[in-house]
Amino acid sequence: MRVVVLAAAAVTVGLTACSSGGPDLTVLDKIKHTRKVVVGTKWDQPGVALRTGDGEPQGFDVDVARYLVRHLAGGAKVDITWRESPSSTREALLQNGSVDMIVASYSIIESRKPKVTFAGPYVIVNQDTMVRAADPRIQSVRDLRGRRICLAEGSNSYRRIVDPPPDGKLDLPAELVPAANYSMCVRKLQDNLLDAVSTENLILAGYAARSPGRFRLLNQPISDEPWAVGLKEGDIKTCQAVNRAIAAMWRDGTTTRLLRKWFGRTNLALPSALPRSASCP
Repeated sequence: MRVVVLAAAAVTVGLTACSSGGPDLTVLDKIKHTRKVVVGTKWDQPGVALRTGDGEPQGFDVDVARYLVRHLAGGAKVDITWRESPSSTREALLQNGSVDMIVASYSIIESRKPKVTFAGPYVIVNQDTMVRAADPRIQSVRDLRGRRICLAEGSNSYRRIVDPPPDGKLDLPAELVPAANYSMCVRKLQDNLLDAVSTENLILAGYAARSPGRFRLLNQPISDEPWAVGLKEGDIKTCQAVNRAIAAMWRDGTTTRLLRKWFGRTNLALPSALPRSASCP
């Protein structure tokens, strides 16, 4: 499969032309008729989606995207162009046509639904918290009160800690430390510029595995986060097709195999069943 990798800086006015080939062409149509697709992933999350050097990204989300695209194409080969899709630009990339679909630790939340059609989820992931291994002050989520917590641009994970229900979970006062992405959050945690990073446990486990003994997860789930495939708002035909592909991915054992491949050594309790699909609007 020929793979082309493009940089995230492409979120510009010059890239507003619809990547699906026309205003009425769905992503499913594009894949079937042109055998080409642009997929957005993260490039900085080890185990989930990480790009090193000039190669293509690697990780669980990348493998999931490959499976889904192949299924949508009926098993035919498809040229995938990979585009970096940070949390802060995912909606814009879909809306301006820079990507056809996003598979990038993309949780379904109410505030995103007016802008994105979500297919899936393909997995339900627990939000957890990571701290420095040598910091004895934080042993439970309640110890996050008054601590410095990372606010990754475009992510809503911090809200589960600092906001009250229904949007939040813990309603704890904390100092929010901004960062461009979770890689920067982890660097700031390492440098003692903040006290905790809280997001989905698969993401945190990937970072912890790269620096053995430096960080630890509290292993205290805060919420369940449904990771889904982001599509341009209104692409119902592709949404329905992706839901069928996700069901097939669980049915043939691929999802379980990929979870074990990327996270089997993390000691996490990995997802084990097909999530209930959100209805395509």
